[in-house]
Amino acid sequence: MSDQPVNEMSFEQAMAELERVVGALERGDVALEDSIKLYERGAELRKRCDQKLKEAEEKVAAITLDGDGNPVGTKPVEGL
Repeated sequence: MSDQPVNEMSFEQAMAELERVVGALERGDVALEDSIKLYERGAELRKRCDQKLKEAEEKVAAITLDGDGNPVGTKPVEGL
């Protein structure tokens, strides 16, 4: 598992590490204490993925389309 802080990860990095965490937990070959740490890391990673997806959805929703459905620009999204 990575030592990179979760809040610095891209969506792709967080998702890849989350998949590794889930795999390790599913195999069940991790000591109980390590399983707890992995579960906590997984919860942080899931939260980061949710956050990045929400940001992407807000950016997509902010795209302005012309009458033919073509993007003509974006409007600012508060907080981004």
